[in-house]
Amino acid sequence: MKITKFLPLLAVLALFSFTSCASDSMEDETLNAIEIPVAPDAKEIEIEIMELINAYRINKGLSILQHHSTVKAVASTHTDYMIEVNNVSHDNFFLRKESLQANADANVVSENVAYGFNSAESVVNAWIASPSHLDNIIGDYTDFDVSAEQNSDGKWYFTNMFIKR
Repeated sequence: MKITKFLPLLAVLALFSFTSCASDSMEDETLNAIEIPVAPDAKEIEIEIMELINAYRINKGLSILQHHSTVKAVASTHTDYMIEVNNVSHDNFFLRKESLQANADANVVSENVAYGFNSAESVVNAWIASPSHLDNIIGDYTDFDVSAEQNSDGKWYFTNMFIKR
């Protein structure tokens, strides 16, 4: 991945570093001015992941989660970041959270990340088998989306974000 793909994220980071001492009203205005990149089109694996998560929720008597393009855009920036640094992480989660609070009216934000799974079913099963990841899948959320990208070696990286509005 080229560093130019991360210029919007770097701009957001710079913006937050300069507004950390501003008043609440100034911070609200600044956060609302942040531009979210356009969400990429959904890949088949991403659609399958969302369908599997919603099927799991239905099976547990929970409401389905709605696709949200702003969540997709924010998740995509993190997946690209993980590929760039060659590390699966929740680095800078607070920035993604603040961005979704400002731009998607999110009250609550969480995320699952993963690496190396070759199918939607395998990554969703791994998340379901992990208590902390499962908590996000069955949590009290309204919307979600997922980003899945392959690195230059063909290994998949995933960011699955959940919000409650």
